[in-house]
Amino acid sequence: MKFDRLYLKSLISIAVPIMIQNLVTAALNAIDVIMIGQMGETAVASVGLANQITFLANFLIFGITSGSAVFAAQFWGKRDVPSIRRVVGAAVLMSVGGALIFSVFAVGFPNAALSIYTEDSAVIELGGRYLSIVGFSYPFLAITLSFGSILRSSGRVRIPVFCSVIAIILKTGLSYLLIFGKLGFPEMGIPGAALGTLVARIVETTLVLILTYSRRTPAAASLADLFHFQSSFWKPFLKTTLPVVVNETFWSLGISVYNLIYARIGTEAVAAVNITATIESLAFVVFIGISNACGILVGNKIGAGEEQTAFTYARRTLIIATIGALLMGLVIMLFADHVLAFYRVSPEVKEYARRILLVISLTLWIRINNMTIIVGILRSGGDTRFGLILDVGTVWLVGIPMAAVGAFVFHLPVYYVYPLVMMDELTKCIIGWFRVFSRKWINNLTITGSTIEVTE
Repeated sequence: MKFDRLYLKSLISIAVPIMIQNLVTAALNAIDVIMIGQMGETAVASVGLANQITFLANFLIFGITSGSAVFAAQFWGKRDVPSIRRVVGAAVLMSVGGALIFSVFAVGFPNAALSIYTEDSAVIELGGRYLSIVGFSYPFLAITLSFGSILRSSGRVRIPVFCSVIAIILKTGLSYLLIFGKLGFPEMGIPGAALGTLVARIVETTLVLILTYSRRTPAAASLADLFHFQSSFWKPFLKTTLPVVVNETFWSLGISVYNLIYARIGTEAVAAVNITATIESLAFVVFIGISNACGILVGNKIGAGEEQTAFTYARRTLIIATIGALLMGLVIMLFADHVLAFYRVSPEVKEYARRILLVISLTLWIRINNMTIIVGILRSGGDTRFGLILDVGTVWLVGIPMAAVGAFVFHLPVYYVYPLVMMDELTKCIIGWFRVFSRKWINNLTITGSTIEVTE
């Protein structure tokens, strides 16, 4: 791989702030789980399953904002600010609309939602109390992610990072005070964690909007931009964005089905999976930053008409991500027991979690490859339909059938079902590499008259 100082400088300048944001978020979320874990495995399982609804809402919103970011990155390559602001409007309208649907479901029917995943009445009751509060936060999350995705695509990475870090610190502090009743605050238990999340989301959204408009960033859309309904804009926008929305929606539904299967194996199984998911999120921190930076850099180059450079950047980033993931897998393997010592759960749950972490350490490089290919490369080139087929197809046609057979036919323990799920990731990785090197994913979405046209 030829050394390219400009590429590495650009990759680092975008990736590092995102890494810091995700490191703080993942670390403090891990602390949240540890705090909740002090209340027992039922509490861990209830919050974990309640967060499956949040997970689905989050990925619907992420699908919309990620699809929007494809356009924003390429328009920024042309320095077309008016078009970027219309993209902001489309992202906000679509994501808030989707978030409200999930809010109604979470706030109005929390117990019914959780009964899909488990029959444990204690888990449903406790998780329902958490979900009915945290459901109010979804529209605020939609606004924050909409503006944040456009800010990052146009090079304003530090604003969403700063706001996110402030919010997650506030969330952790409030959760501690409200869960355990410290410094004169009421002792609310699990609902206290939900209230801390809601307050932090409101603060985060407020900060993002203030900084976006006070600094007159490319994302500072006017009301006219927010309610722009010109067909020459919306038709090509939806053509590229909707596959991403469908992708994230059905992929997240697939992941939710995995968790349903784990929950049906037993409360100990789902508690172990939720503990390892928190640890895994820490491992993903670096690579989320790299994949996001890859998408921005590659999208900018395609928008500027530099397609060969875009391909070169994509290939180099994929190699860097693979090497880094292999090293991170080794770290997880070496420190798994030390991390699990922080959790006050049964020895059975700890043993399940330890075995799942071993699988994670061996397969992390495959999952990082897939994230980089789909989120960082295919989407930045507008190849969203292929990304949809690849991402969703392998989950529903490979991963879910294998997990279901393992759990319900052979009645395997969760630490054997989990590696069966990884066959989905392996299949995706092999096909994804062929797609990247075919170069068929490179599409310039800013060419007037070809894909999208925006007029003043």
